[in-house]
Amino acid sequence: MDYTDDAAVSDLLGRHRVAVDRATHGPAGWIGGLALAAGAIWPFVGHTAPATAGKPLLAYAPAGPLLVLAAACLTLARLRWKRALMHKELAGYREALGLARAYGIEPAHVPPWLEGRREDGGGKGAAPIPRYAPVERADEGNGTPPSATLPPKPAAVSEYERVADQGGWHDEVGWLLVFAGGMGPAVAVSSGEPLGLAALALVPLAVVVWVAGHRQGSRKADLRPEAEAYARAVVAARAAGAETPDLSPQLRALLDD
Repeated sequence: MDYTDDAAVSDLLGRHRVAVDRATHGPAGWIGGLALAAGAIWPFVGHTAPATAGKPLLAYAPAGPLLVLAAACLTLARLRWKRALMHKELAGYREALGLARAYGIEPAHVPPWLEGRREDGGGKGAAPIPRYAPVERADEGNGTPPSATLPPKPAAVSEYERVADQGGWHDEVGWLLVFAGGMGPAVAVSSGEPLGLAALALVPLAVVVWVAGHRQGSRKADLRPEAEAYARAVVAARAAGAETPDLSPQLRALLDD
């Protein structure tokens, strides 16, 4: 891909903008949003429908599956959005923009969606343009830049790259389960139907989800220092003139942080 070809880049951005929007506003996102709304209001209006009168199971129980469906669909929509955003052509363009900045060439405009930010430009962004140390070009009369060596890639760095994008859904799912578990007793008290108390079983499940998320986050935190050190070593070696492998999106995100 020739990222200096304006026509090719315009076509690339146009195609991938459509793909990113389709991933965000696709069926999974719509179904997840509708299921979330239905699951939130079902316990309060389900028992008022004539078809569920006198049937506590139909009046309250569907809220739980609806919320689980909402969490699954919204998580799937986000994964598809992230996959579309991290397409290799877009990743290469962000890399080209980051290298241009390192050489003192500031891009005229970077669309917010390219970095996964909001339309108003706010937010950190899920795929920011990588930042590298400014490069000092060697004068022709001074020869080539000094050589540099890159240390071998530690196993901890590879593991960090593998787990860095995992998770991120534990908090949302945990709160949905707590919300669903709290609505059951409230409905049981207001309607006199003890079946709603069964929703309390979702609260321990939320704790299990949170504990799993905490362990995953702790593991990432343990691997992060070594991964960040390796990423900085790659950037330093590249700036010194060494041929280095491209940093993965996970390691570039560390430098952007």
